[in-house]
Amino acid sequence: MSIEVWISFIAAALVLCFSPGPTAFLVMGQALEHGRKSVLPLVAGTLSGDIIAMSFSFIGMGAVLATSATLFLILKWVGALYLIFLGIKAFRTKIELHIEPKQNDIKNGSVYLNALLVTALNPKGIMFFMAFFPMFINNDEPILPQMFVLAVSFLGASATSVSFYALCSGFLRSKVSAVNFQNMFNKVSGGMLISAGVITTTIQR
Repeated sequence: MSIEVWISFIAAALVLCFSPGPTAFLVMGQALEHGRKSVLPLVAGTLSGDIIAMSFSFIGMGAVLATSATLFLILKWVGALYLIFLGIKAFRTKIELHIEPKQNDIKNGSVYLNALLVTALNPKGIMFFMAFFPMFINNDEPILPQMFVLAVSFLGASATSVSFYALCSGFLRSKVSAVNFQNMFNKVSGGMLISAGVITTTIQR
């Protein structure tokens, strides 16, 4: 793989990772709800989900999803309903007076799992890896080393975008401590997650 091809891949991966989608909405929503302490579990969960999606793609799951309408619909609706469930949960969360902000009580495991499931259950992500990676692979060179380089590079781009969205949202949350604004942020984050779920239902094969 030439350096020019690798740079082209990085540029394309960054554009794709920074484009708003279910994972980006989830990250912003969770960071608004929990604060900057959620950044690490969000990044870890998203990268774990990316690894699962890439693994499914490499073993042919992308081809199965592309040809099986039933399996695609099941995976799409499971992911969409999970996002909507998280959104409703965040929307209904209410902070009372004299209670510490929610980010002090963050459950890293729950935030990590949410990010992992939303990323891994996105059928568009699995099909994307199946179609995107081959464009940058030279068949005249060993395939596995190239796939490893592309996978690690994509994970780096994904971590960059998730960190950016989470840090910006967490910073905004940390600057507003009034209870009314905290509750407003919870409603905003819930609305973003519900919107992400609705967007997921529109994904077509």
